[in-house]
Amino acid sequence: MTEYEKMLNNLPYNYTDKEIQAHILRAYYAMRDLNQCGAWDMDELHRCIAELIPDAHPSAIVCPPFHCDHGDRITLGEGVFVNFNAVFLDGGGITIGAHTLIGPNCQLLTPDHPHGYMERRQPVETGLPIRIGEDCWLGGGVIVCPGVTIGNRVIVGAGSVVTHDIPDDVVVAGNPARIIKKNES
Repeated sequence: MTEYEKMLNNLPYNYTDKEIQAHILRAYYAMRDLNQCGAWDMDELHRCIAELIPDAHPSAIVCPPFHCDHGDRITLGEGVFVNFNAVFLDGGGITIGAHTLIGPNCQLLTPDHPHGYMERRQPVETGLPIRIGEDCWLGGGVIVCPGVTIGNRVIVGAGSVVTHDIPDDVVVAGNPARIIKKNES
């Protein structure tokens, strides 16, 4: 199995592998184009989003500046809106359901590095997928940690750090994020 195939299967992989680095370089150039788009030119913005994130619904909006490491490991559903300064480290895969809103300065981080310090010295990580349901709202500055699934119709308060799975129809906030009430929608 190649290092890239290991990454696709959420197994530990060497992120300095040439095939993985080629994917990162492809994303870099597509990201550069996206980040130079003017918000007033929606046709060009959608073209740039589609080039960087092939699995983005045509109605999805990603406001530049935006940063990711692969782009093709991201899926954006219908009507998804990603505000300015988002960082999606997507080696483990990121799926965002329809009509979800991502506030400015949010970070979705799939890489999990070895926990032993000697192993961490090696260029190895495991990408753990992040899944965010439909009709969610992540306030500004939210951080979602590797391997987290957020249910449908969830509101995550600004500045929260989501370290574990969140069920449907709740409002969470804090560090670590905890349920503060049922969502009344």
